Amino acid sequence: MAESKKLSSSSTTTTNRTNLWAGLLFLVVVPVVVAVVLYRVDEFDAASLPEFSLSWASVTVSKHNSRLLNVSERVGDGLLPGPEDLAYDAESGFIYTGCDDGWIKRVKLNTDESGGADHVKVENWVYVGGRPLGLAFGPDKQLVVAESVKGLMKVTREGEVQLLTDEADGLKFRLTDGVDVAEDGVIYFTDASYKYNLTEHLLDILEGRPYGRLMSFDPATNTTQVLVRDLYFANGVTLSPQNDFLIFCETLLRRCSKYQIRGEKKGSVDIFVDNLPGFPDNIRYDRDGQYWIALATGKSLSWDAIMRYPLVRKTIAMLARVVKLPLMQGDGGMIAVDLKGQVMALYTDPDLSSVTGGFKIGDHLYYGSLVETYISRLDLTQHAATSRASS
Repeated sequence: MAESKKLSSSSTTTTNRTNLWAGLLFLVVVPVVVAVVLYRVDEFDAASLPEFSLSWASVTVSKHNSRLLNVSERVGDGLLPGPEDLAYDAESGFIYTGCDDGWIKRVKLNTDESGGADHVKVENWVYVGGRPLGLAFGPDKQLVVAESVKGLMKVTREGEVQLLTDEADGLKFRLTDGVDVAEDGVIYFTDASYKYNLTEHLLDILEGRPYGRLMSFDPATNTTQVLVRDLYFANGVTLSPQNDFLIFCETLLRRCSKYQIRGEKKGSVDIFVDNLPGFPDNIRYDRDGQYWIALATGKSLSWDAIMRYPLVRKTIAMLARVVKLPLMQGDGGMIAVDLKGQVMALYTDPDLSSVTGGFKIGDHLYYGSLVETYISRLDLTQHAATSRASS
């Protein structure tokens, strides 16, 4: 009897262990199988980005201020929800910005450039609705607005809002983004994606296909023309000092390119600056020999892996539908580039992200954000980038 009980106990232990391993195997294998099946049947199809855009390296930067947040002032704190792009009217002294609440707001510094950023006046100027992004004044002093959903708009000096164009070649704009206006009144602008809107822009980045376009609108003939197709999240636009070419940014490729407007090379596209240390948004010329490019977030090993591997991007897209994922952003800021595309200075911060546009006025650098409630201001005479990263 004792021997029989011993054998029975041993058999039960073996069975329990077998059941335990079977259960663990089930818990591991089944989710993996389900994940593989879901991955295969999911319609989201991430593509490989061009090989030239996947460099692990970044352009050389000789001067850097890497602690931008510590030395920046807040202009209009709490009154400017998401000041995405900035436009400056030197005659009136107003800075205009498009905000997340659909208002074009304007900011007037009540003191001279040496005054504090707290002494400002913020006004709700004109309501355009939606989500205004790029802003630019034309030679007639009327403000052109790239409203992300509705399209390209104009605000007259009397405050009337007019829709200029919302499609090209029969294809509606989904994410009207950057804009600038030439001296002859022709408007140059981008549609970042004709597939995804602003709330879906992460999907455009994760899919990795060229849905962006660079376009022009001529008010004299009321015509919209596609200048460059197949761009990877076409973003900021700015004209050269002589209006003979323009610079536009492609966020996914970390580069800005030159489009020739006039001359023997009219219509040609050349690289202006690439391998940027972050993902570019808007770009502006400061009328002092430099272009200022906003970097929404800095380049990192995480972003390198995301951009390099379509499998990673598809997985992230699938997970984003059910859980809120961390943004993995940081080291955003502004980078100054000269007229030949040479990097002059970089201003970043490890805790800074979603920087979307900015420019230099006098001795100060102003920059906006997609998510903050203020415009940031930096005194360049006190906190200029140096050959060593600021501590």
